Amino acid sequence: MTIGVLGAGAWGTALAQMLASDGTDVLLWALESELVEEINARQTNSLYLPSATLAPSIRATGDLGKFAEVETVLAVTPAQHLSSIVSQLSEPPRDLVLCSKGIEAGTGRLMNDVAREAVPGSDIAVFSGPTFAHEVAAGLPTAVTLACGGGRAQWDRLSGQLARPTFRPYYSDDVTGAEIGGAIKNVLAIACGVVEGL
Repeated sequence: MTIGVLGAGAWGTALAQMLASDGTDVLLWALESELVEEINARQTNSLYLPSATLAPSIRATGDLGKFAEVETVLAVTPAQHLSSIVSQLSEPPRDLVLCSKGIEAGTGRLMNDVAREAVPGSDIAVFSGPTFAHEVAAGLPTAVTLACGGGRAQWDRLSGQLARPTFRPYYSDDVTGAEIGGAIKNVLAIACGVVEGL
């Protein structure tokens, strides 16, 4: 089985590295052609995650058409670009796991609402948790919420695919709550930094 990851920033690359840690084939989409070449040739992402040497089972591509056969796709794109990227998938994946936090500017929509409109044939789930890309890539223990819009049936499909010895998802059926919590957490973190700075 191949798992797809859309977005080769720090978080997308870290998730790809975690998924590939047991030899799972991971297809990693990057916008930058030079980054695709670097990942495939040197197993590094010096632009976004220079601390990691990537697993050999990670294959990068700039072609979204390569995701046509992939049934589980993690969308790790910037929130404001989610719709434009996932709508280019030629076939909707069975499960689309949203890993970006945010609210769509202008519309106020949550990412699961954006994704449902852009890829209506997919079951939507949301990863949320206090995580750090470099820690996940290094294999440090991490816990996340996996909120499944498809309920327990989707959880049963995804939990075995996505869990690793040091990466543990916990089930929720509250997709909206997971997304709001993730988005608000970032705002509060910035506010705390401002307060500490003052």
